[in-house]
Amino acid sequence: MYFAMTSSHLQPDAFEPGQIVRKSFGLKKEIQNDLVRDYHSDIIEKIIAAGNVYTAQDGSDRTVTFHLASSFGFCYGVDRAVEMAYETKQRFPDKKIYLTAEIIHNPRVNHNLQEMGVQITTEFSKVQKEDVVILPAFGATSSQIEELRQKGCVMVDTICGSVLNVWKRVEQYAEEGITSVIHGKYYHEETQATSSRVLGYPKGKYLVVLNMEEVSVVCDYIRKGGNKAEFLKQFEKQVSPGFDPDTDLKRMGVANQTTMLMSESLAIAAELQKAVLDRYGDVYTQENFRNFDTICSATEDRQNAILEFKNKKLDLILVVGGYNSSNTNNLAKIALSFTKSYHIEDARGLVSIQEIRHKPVGKFDTIVTSDWLPKGPLQIGLTSGASTPNQVLGEVVERVMSFRSRQDSRA
Repeated sequence: MYFAMTSSHLQPDAFEPGQIVRKSFGLKKEIQNDLVRDYHSDIIEKIIAAGNVYTAQDGSDRTVTFHLASSFGFCYGVDRAVEMAYETKQRFPDKKIYLTAEIIHNPRVNHNLQEMGVQITTEFSKVQKEDVVILPAFGATSSQIEELRQKGCVMVDTICGSVLNVWKRVEQYAEEGITSVIHGKYYHEETQATSSRVLGYPKGKYLVVLNMEEVSVVCDYIRKGGNKAEFLKQFEKQVSPGFDPDTDLKRMGVANQTTMLMSESLAIAAELQKAVLDRYGDVYTQENFRNFDTICSATEDRQNAILEFKNKKLDLILVVGGYNSSNTNNLAKIALSFTKSYHIEDARGLVSIQEIRHKPVGKFDTIVTSDWLPKGPLQIGLTSGASTPNQVLGEVVERVMSFRSRQDSRA
């Protein structure tokens, strides 16, 4: 089970060995200027003040109008994680401070923390009792937390509340002997942390599924059975130790990595439920199938905000955020379903007026596309993932404006 001991105004030597601190240190005023310097954007504030629609005047009739999504950028959980990390450095200026992974999936934020002296490490042999370790917003595995607790170092818990809710859900499933089917990426820090919660219970089992293609394989096995060895080979990195599809797919509860595509998560739950219903009938399904939507509200809000762009006549959408950010990738996927869109990590992706470096939906590597910025009046949709600072988004706006100004001057 996960327990978070809290403290807010203790002296450094007042912390108990292995203590987990979840509450603020009460130093928000002290770090406010640093947060504004590192993450604030005047141009984004200006666009918000203008009702999320802003037309850049460039001295010609070929203006650019930016349509900012109604929900974008830092969510509450990310805000809290970043503030806690900055407060930790302020609270323990002379101590070694470690992170068990990237605090969030944004290169600007992680670079800033490293510049402050916060080190990312999974080699806990170097961590000493007197050090401080930050648990990132995605969470950490049960074994990682226990190892750090045994070392006696202070841990600062920035784990998102939505992630904790998923942990509670899968722990409840495990306690009941129900297999947790987790819609997520098995290699993602959050999903690894979530699946580790299941293993804390004697009857805990889990299966991680990425998409509808994998779910179809699972549903076929539920309905008709199949070759157990082939099933386990396909999902070898995605199941709990000793997983047996013949028995462990009879009772299931669905959960999600909180940043997955909401519509896909709902469809996956519906397909699994239908498979159980087809095999075992209605009464059995009611008693042995569980489904609770564990997509976080901020993820849902940002996905819904992208869909609002369908009603606008946009020339293109720029989706800004870390390439390894699950929620940003899903925003890009939604945008591409109805108009031209580009997922860029930051303003450096806007190579020139002619070229843009971006990550295509469903791919791992970036590509360079030519002729991305049309001439004439433009309507550009703009959004950013939940781990993207406003400053990064603002730099993208300013770079587009500079390109158009140069483009028009040569016309």
